[in-house]
Amino acid sequence: MRNNLLNYGDTKTWRIKFLRILVSPWFSRLFLWLAPLLFLSIFFFYPLTKILTLTFDLETFTDPNNLRITQHATRFTFYQATLSTILTFALGLPSAILFSRFDFHGKSLLRALTAVPFMLPTVVVAAAFNSLFSYKVTGSMLQVFNLQPSTLNFLLILTAHVFYNTTIVIRIVGNALSQLGPRIEASARILGADTFRTWRHITLPLLRPSLLAAALLVFMFDFTSFGVILLLGGSNFATLEVEIYIRALQLPNLNLAAFLSVIQLIFTLIFSILYTRTINQVQTQTAPRFSTARPPKTIKEKIFVATLTLLLSSFFFLPLVSLPVRSLTRLEPDRGQRDQVQYGFTTDYYEELFINRRGSLFYVPPVQAAVNSLGFAGITVLLSLALGYPAAYALAKPTRLEKFLDPFLMLPLGASTVMMGLGFILSFGRLIASPFFIPIAHTLIALPFVIRTLQPALASIPERLRQAASTLGASPFRVWQTVDFPILSRATLSAATFAFTVSLGEFGATLLITRPEYPTIPITISRFLSQPGGLNYGQAMAMATLLMLLTTLSILLIEKLRFNNAGEF
Repeated sequence: MRNNLLNYGDTKTWRIKFLRILVSPWFSRLFLWLAPLLFLSIFFFYPLTKILTLTFDLETFTDPNNLRITQHATRFTFYQATLSTILTFALGLPSAILFSRFDFHGKSLLRALTAVPFMLPTVVVAAAFNSLFSYKVTGSMLQVFNLQPSTLNFLLILTAHVFYNTTIVIRIVGNALSQLGPRIEASARILGADTFRTWRHITLPLLRPSLLAAALLVFMFDFTSFGVILLLGGSNFATLEVEIYIRALQLPNLNLAAFLSVIQLIFTLIFSILYTRTINQVQTQTAPRFSTARPPKTIKEKIFVATLTLLLSSFFFLPLVSLPVRSLTRLEPDRGQRDQVQYGFTTDYYEELFINRRGSLFYVPPVQAAVNSLGFAGITVLLSLALGYPAAYALAKPTRLEKFLDPFLMLPLGASTVMMGLGFILSFGRLIASPFFIPIAHTLIALPFVIRTLQPALASIPERLRQAASTLGASPFRVWQTVDFPILSRATLSAATFAFTVSLGEFGATLLITRPEYPTIPITISRFLSQPGGLNYGQAMAMATLLMLLTTLSILLIEKLRFNNAGEF
């Protein structure tokens, strides 16, 4: 009897200890991290180890052909990214001055117009420039400027990069400019400095961190560009991203593809670390914001505002409007119908989206591709929120554990989407035939955006409100319903919209792992653009127009939610 009582006492003691562990803050925080870390371990770090395993092969390093391909791809990637960044700053820096220093009619609309391309899928951007520079326009440019087709394609790639990255310079540098008070420049003028010396010795040193941060971010996006280069230039312009795709699918050499993926990952991680350090310097220099914008007064200022406004309006509006116009206009005949076609306005391209013209058993209607995209986007939203909420709750009040784990959540942003697709192929083999791997890949890309959107909202909830509700007798669910949910509802909708938009436009990873029977809208657009004939081209323009409309509606919703929450972007 005594022994039984002792055993019971020991058991009760262990139960108490176990319950204390369960309710301890350390265990509860670890429980919050369980699902996100398990997801990343299985679908990101495990595929990454597979890629690293293939990379450490002596034949990969010693094969002269592999070394030649690697050197050429790396050199061209840096070359096009550098040129794109320089051209982006050539347009972005004057634009930042325009928005931060001057008030003019249509300023808010023009600012929103410059922001739309950044959120557009790269497939839509490529299709927009493809439609703007149609066959006849391209032929005329080749004759007038005596250009080679490859040169024109390269110029289109650079222009497309400027198109969707200019807003980065406008936002980062423009915000820094708007925080510089007029007294600094006025003091320099009083001391005898002209405009050029004021910019050189006063303004530019103060803007150096924001300029560097914007340059690093633009360079990183250009460095990892895939859809624009593949659709506008093809395999002739083999960056690291394009070369990984070619060696993974078209000319199989998985060892070389893995080696190129590691090189890509190393460089993007370096750029990400440099950007994080630089943007932290920008944020530490941030002062209370006040408006320094004013209407243009002198003739030079009025000419500057009018010229740049016209240039920006044309540069950002024409490619966007060319898609719907081109999707409703017949400019060339279809194959075998050169004598029968009627040129001009038509809705045939939209009607053909519902028709299996060739009667193929393996044909998937474009409308079904849209349904697939919407279904994958819906699953991505659910997965991203289910994984993002626990991590955001933990990061809202960070401890040493959160500070250690936080960088691992951002690693998918520094990885190539093509590399993710390659990792899935190497890790899961025939299992990727399941369409469920597509939203998993999309979730890996969307998860950092969701966490970064939810985290500030969760951190802003005052703990005293929760304590007051509990004191008044509210249950935990009632506290969440009356205190947390009203504050988190807008942030949740914004995060869901981010995930939805990212999933709709994702192209790189999907191109490697998608099955022919489960195409998405970007994959369908790519297939139509790669096939000859005016009908295929018109359907690509119609699909791109629908995708642009869906994405634009999502962007407007995000902007509205941000405006309501913070008052300004």
